[in-house]
Amino acid sequence: MVVIKLHLHHHPSTVNGVSLYPFVNPPPQRPRNLQFQTHALPSRTQRIMEGISVSGEVGGAGGAYSYNALKRLDQLWYSICTDQAVIQEPKQVVSRINGPFSLSVQADKEVDTFDVVVCGGTLGIFIATALSARGLRVGVVERSLLKGREQEWNISRKELMELVEVGILSEDDIEEATATIFNPNRCGFERKGEIWVQDILNLGVSPSTLIEIMKKRFISLGGVILEGYSVSSICVYDDAAVLQLAEGRILSSRLVIDAMGNFSPVVKQIRNGRKPDGVCLVVGACCRGFKDNSTSDVIYTSAEVKSVGESQAQYFWEAFPAGSGPTDRTTYMFTYVDPQPGCPKLEQLLEDYWNLMPKYQEVSLDDLEILRVIYGIFPTYRNSPLPAAFDRVLQFGDASGIQSPVSFGGFGSLTRHLGRLTTGIYEAMNENLLDSDNLSLLNPYMPNLSASWLFQRAMSAKKQSPVPPDFINELLCVNFLSMQRLGDPVLRPFLQDVIQFGPLVKTLGLVMLTKPQMLPSIFKQVGVPVLIDWSGHFAMLGSYTFLSTFVDPLIRPWINGLLAEMKYKWNRRLEAWKYGAGLDYKFSPPQMTNAEAGAATRTRGDTWTEATTKI
Repeated sequence: MVVIKLHLHHHPSTVNGVSLYPFVNPPPQRPRNLQFQTHALPSRTQRIMEGISVSGEVGGAGGAYSYNALKRLDQLWYSICTDQAVIQEPKQVVSRINGPFSLSVQADKEVDTFDVVVCGGTLGIFIATALSARGLRVGVVERSLLKGREQEWNISRKELMELVEVGILSEDDIEEATATIFNPNRCGFERKGEIWVQDILNLGVSPSTLIEIMKKRFISLGGVILEGYSVSSICVYDDAAVLQLAEGRILSSRLVIDAMGNFSPVVKQIRNGRKPDGVCLVVGACCRGFKDNSTSDVIYTSAEVKSVGESQAQYFWEAFPAGSGPTDRTTYMFTYVDPQPGCPKLEQLLEDYWNLMPKYQEVSLDDLEILRVIYGIFPTYRNSPLPAAFDRVLQFGDASGIQSPVSFGGFGSLTRHLGRLTTGIYEAMNENLLDSDNLSLLNPYMPNLSASWLFQRAMSAKKQSPVPPDFINELLCVNFLSMQRLGDPVLRPFLQDVIQFGPLVKTLGLVMLTKPQMLPSIFKQVGVPVLIDWSGHFAMLGSYTFLSTFVDPLIRPWINGLLAEMKYKWNRRLEAWKYGAGLDYKFSPPQMTNAEAGAATRTRGDTWTEATTKI
């Protein structure tokens, strides 16, 4: 929308006494020269966001809430889509220098020495604490204050218990950090069908509380936190990695862990600025005023593919009760896209969000108080996890690409892999196996992760799609109803981003038996090259399942008698089989703790008994 201002200027009706209007009476003096100026009105998103008090922005995905931060992220997204990020050669943060650090020029300067330095503290504090608990001297470098965001992380108790097993949290800590508990949880697809499950992403964990607990634990173990510092360069010597901080401080470490997230400068250097293979765009808001606020949506669609600017998009929804108040609710709208010119910006998605969310949640936007606006970009790459490219430098968390390509949060994958990575890093430190080849064994090829790419491709709309606009909804509905029919051992791992060979084979088989007419459309939607590539990962998923199930028990006793380096390598190989096949996930029926049962009874009345399948 534009406002047109008319600037009117008076012109005389006569020139040198001669009338310019000989056949009419001279007109009254009035302006006749028009100048047009346009001033764009602020978008609804801008008006909303500038009307919200923003405080406590932090690092990490979803930690910024201001309109200016949104514009900066949109500019970054635009540069990715238009290849500007590829044209501009990424900064060379890491360099290799032959020889020991003790003989370098920097050795004479004041240097803080650590066993491990973790760069990026939001998720890095977890691995830092786990390694400190093993007796290592660990430092954390965080460019801002190390604190969690206001917006909750949604996760299941089963996943959180992984942190208890690692030994960095207690069950009392989990209770303290849990802001809200809710059940049941819905998966539904544009009136085609829906299912209800229990205990899937049904806890709202306060990141600010959880990270504060981790900070105190880390410091009590002797850890050092450097807040307000950013990494300028990393020089890798034969015996150390030396970090030059932008503020002038120098740190020496045997190992550097890069936990700086999706847009880590080290990752940009490794990938040479390459454009992501796919991106999940997420927008949303936490609002107050929802009267019906006892259940959640894990995945939901309310419409078919629609045009967004020059692109097509299939919108998906998630919705969770928030812990800040009984009527507070967070709703996310997300879509999967290929980064290319014409892709929608986050502000465009937010404009759609304000129009579509009230209908989806059956509320009026005028009746809601908007507490904060949420947005994020989550790039994914086919060649993930990212192997170590340098000696003494290892990617962790989102920087490593260990998360599922259909997920837009790395906390769940962190809880799953933290124990494995803690053990592996500790063994590598003990045996001084810190070269890139040995570190790469900690981020190995995982066929179940690679196989997930097919699902992202299937859920991504195309500009000129050869399939009907409701195909994605139809495909998802058929798959989810098939998994539900096959039971919780098939459905629940998938809902927690774990792909296993047996459940996948059963699901695909049932879909082909019940809806064989969908196969041609599947080929058109994802493309033959993608299916051929996926078939290779599917075969490897079966191989890893066989190796972990049958070969692992036979060779494990033999491995224990090997020399340290070979033992390290074989242990990493066994872990790759197990985690790459999704066999680290152990199915257990949903259970409530006493606290959860009390919360469900106290705040949700009889809702709990309604957790039944609705088709």
